[in-house]
Amino acid sequence: RKKMVGSELLCVNLAVVDFLCCICFYPLSILSSFNHAWLGHHVTCVYYGLGCYIFGLCGMFTIAAISVIRYLKTFYNLVYAVWLDGANIRLVCCASWLIAAVWSSFPLFGWGEYVPEPYGLSCTIAWHSYHTSFKDAFYVICSFSCFMLVPVLLIVMSQIQILYQVYHFTYALSARGIRTNLRHTEKRLSMVRRMFFCISLGFVTAWAPYAVVSFLFIFHKDNRYMAPGGFVFPALFAKSSHIYNPFIYFYFNKAFRQELRCLLRSFCPRLARNRVGVRSFCQQHITLEGSPSELVGGKGLVWDSP
Repeated sequence: RKKMVGSELLCVNLAVVDFLCCICFYPLSILSSFNHAWLGHHVTCVYYGLGCYIFGLCGMFTIAAISVIRYLKTFYNLVYAVWLDGANIRLVCCASWLIAAVWSSFPLFGWGEYVPEPYGLSCTIAWHSYHTSFKDAFYVICSFSCFMLVPVLLIVMSQIQILYQVYHFTYALSARGIRTNLRHTEKRLSMVRRMFFCISLGFVTAWAPYAVVSFLFIFHKDNRYMAPGGFVFPALFAKSSHIYNPFIYFYFNKAFRQELRCLLRSFCPRLARNRVGVRSFCQQHITLEGSPSELVGGKGLVWDSP
């Protein structure tokens, strides 16, 4: 637990979100698929819609927080060191859960509602309630703009700024003829590129189709303009984010990879018999947090894995 600081703690929070959502709610949708109709009527619909919305919002907030924290560590390292310690990161995690739970609970009190989706195998917010009353329309618009568009913008803009900063330092090293760190920086630039496409484009690919379909459904009272598959596949894309998120953040986090190797070695020493680096890591209990700074012209670039 002492090693869970900064982005590592947020990654653990994201893993908890993905795991619990897959275990507690998706089996109900799978059973409904075999039944060819939603099971349990309104009670289970509210349970499924409320739970998925809470965990979906919390996952969005957590990914956005990881991106913003990486941005702050890259551009404002002093702010990161002073304010973003373990206690404040825990507050960020708690705030994500609290905001998600409070906002998702409003339909239980008449501000919005949870209804089956058009294909009838899962439940979500009644996007068409935009046409029923002003308060429902306000809830739908706020849900779409504040809790879908804003996290996407934070994630994409943070990753773009980090990518630009790494490009800038690589160019500065090359222009000054500094060959010692150039190869290492170019390797890191390649890693940042892969991270940008995996995190940003992965998130947008998962949620953009669902957001577009929901946005269209806001302004149409019926679904005759769209085939049932037009609702099914965006929902599947959104749910797939719970599957690939752990792989993305595990791949780009060196500390997690080292810890997993140590765990595997503790159960089966033969797996790491020839891994001298892993053996020394496990024996010395070194805490790895991100990567060292690289100074160019008096300015520091601090790059951190998610």
